Amino acid sequence: MPRQQTEVRELDEGSYVMIEKTPCKITAYSTAKPGKHGSAKARVDANGVFDDQKRSLSQPVDAKVWVPIINRKQGQVIDVRDGEIQVMDLETYDNFVMRVGGDKLDGLSADDEIEFLEYESQRKII
Repeated sequence: MPRQQTEVRELDEGSYVMIEKTPCKITAYSTAKPGKHGSAKARVDANGVFDDQKRSLSQPVDAKVWVPIINRKQGQVIDVRDGEIQVMDLETYDNFVMRVGGDKLDGLSADDEIEFLEYESQRKII
């Protein structure tokens, strides 16, 4: 699995973190001061990269968390039909089909170049 471990204190807004085994992009990060009997705590709010669901994480700042390695890639649209597009990865020349929401499908046609995120077998147009 393309991911690495890091401490919660090293996370920033806009970076990625695994929450509930799902890659998420951090939207808010805050810390609370250490109490009398414990260490400082961090609260991380994030949205799923591929499902856009809100998730949160509350951990001590020295706890280890997984950070997914999400690749930003270029592709060329081969075909557009029925809410799906066929894309060729411009780096590996692999072909694959992506389901696309209606708003992102508008204006796409064969031979257009797109940018997409890829993590394991999940892909999303950006």
